[in-house]
Amino acid sequence: MTVAFVIGNGTSRKDIDLYPLKNYGKIYACNAMFRHFEPDYLVAVDVKMILEINQHKWQMEHEVWTNPNKQFHGMQGFRYFQPSKGWSSGPTALWLASTHAHDTIYILGFDFHGEKDQHGNRSVVNNLYAGTHNYKKVGDPATYFGNWERQTASTCDAHPGKRYIRIVADDDDFVPKQLKKCTNLSHITVSEFKRYYDF
Repeated sequence: MTVAFVIGNGTSRKDIDLYPLKNYGKIYACNAMFRHFEPDYLVAVDVKMILEINQHKWQMEHEVWTNPNKQFHGMQGFRYFQPSKGWSSGPTALWLASTHAHDTIYILGFDFHGEKDQHGNRSVVNNLYAGTHNYKKVGDPATYFGNWERQTASTCDAHPGKRYIRIVADDDDFVPKQLKKCTNLSHITVSEFKRYYDF
């Protein structure tokens, strides 16, 4: 069995040490992850993130995937989806992992809904990089997750022979409606995930 880990940047993964996961399978990550971690594959589709990555020339020594864009003309080292999927970075990373020979794909940091505000509503931006360059400010409104939900479900449905396991926070059992229909997708808590991989 071959395993992959697709890492989104939702806050549910904040207490998971990613380095030990390299011993178990390939790691696919998104956007600003490159600032402090070296995944096997980095996916970024936002123009500002690609410009930041290019500023550091990170793509010259690592595999970085993005969509074709005229603003990237002349930049070297990037790999391009052909055709462009036109999706968000997280689901695109999940799609990339799904096209490779992995039997089981763990999904971390795909929280979908926002963090709780002072009234307990899930309305605040949910991203570990909130407040940093090229990201929303801490406390900004949460991003609409409908596209992420649809794109994630579409990926699972398109690869019925693969097993997907989404990791959720111990106190958060939220599963978007479209994901509930995916028969090859299950959900476990961060604690269960840590016990399974013994770290």
